[in-house]
Amino acid sequence: MEGILPLWKPKGLTSHDCVYKVRKLLGMKKVGHTGTLDPDVTGVLPICLGRATKIAEYITDAGKEYEGEVTIGFSTTTEDAAGEIVEEKPVQEKIPIESIKSVLQSLTGNIQQTPPMYSAVKVKGKRLYEYARAGITVERPVRTVKIYHLRLLEDTLSFRDGLFSFRFSVHCSKGTYIRTLAVMIGEKFGYPAHMSDLVRTASASFKKEDCVTFDQLHTILDQGKVQEAIFPLEKGLLHLPSMEISDKLALKVQNGAVLEKPEHWTDEETVLFYKGRALAIYHTHPEKNRLIKPVKVLRNE
Repeated sequence: MEGILPLWKPKGLTSHDCVYKVRKLLGMKKVGHTGTLDPDVTGVLPICLGRATKIAEYITDAGKEYEGEVTIGFSTTTEDAAGEIVEEKPVQEKIPIESIKSVLQSLTGNIQQTPPMYSAVKVKGKRLYEYARAGITVERPVRTVKIYHLRLLEDTLSFRDGLFSFRFSVHCSKGTYIRTLAVMIGEKFGYPAHMSDLVRTASASFKKEDCVTFDQLHTILDQGKVQEAIFPLEKGLLHLPSMEISDKLALKVQNGAVLEKPEHWTDEETVLFYKGRALAIYHTHPEKNRLIKPVKVLRNE
């Protein structure tokens, strides 16, 4: 069995928990996920099976889409609803929609973020959450991420007991912390804030409608129809440039050969297809600019 199983991750499970469950249900070892989701976060989690584990990093590196909720009025240690309250400042009046839209627009494009202490980023060989659990604060690396769009969901505004919240949709690059984005939104208004809810609605080319829940997976397994829920590994590469190659080149590509650079080459990592099947991912040779070489051979038969 090989391909990509887009799972709708439930609350309460880590991404690793989901891989373990899928591995057990399908009776196979070669299973991997494509980007960590916190236990409290639900949504699209593509699971790679068999040969498709070779492309897990490409799905992880692709853009993601989320629907989140920011609550303004207090901040937490973890920047989400699971943490302990750090600072409180009641909101005095409802924030106008136009002000919210202006703030969201100001956070669109390339922005800098400091990863939260409760995150898996490594500093001096240890995860930040390990320092946080030990009560140690360390200097965190600032990273640049890209926000392709950040939009207010206008019918979701709520103002009660000094707390103001609203939902938003966001399309962002790899490495974006939506928790931190919620905190940044609050800072723009001069208030502490946190992310009170989050759902991942898309990962690479996989969307909610492609996904199965664990309950659905149990059902289709009982019916012997699990293959109907699995997508070919090619769907996980649709966000990359691609090129169809000839019979003559196909054999060379499957053997990992260095090739002459084709016309109109983009100088990005490019998927080479033969009869609709992804054979390999190539890039420009780092030392010989007129050549291309494989980054990863996906099929050699």
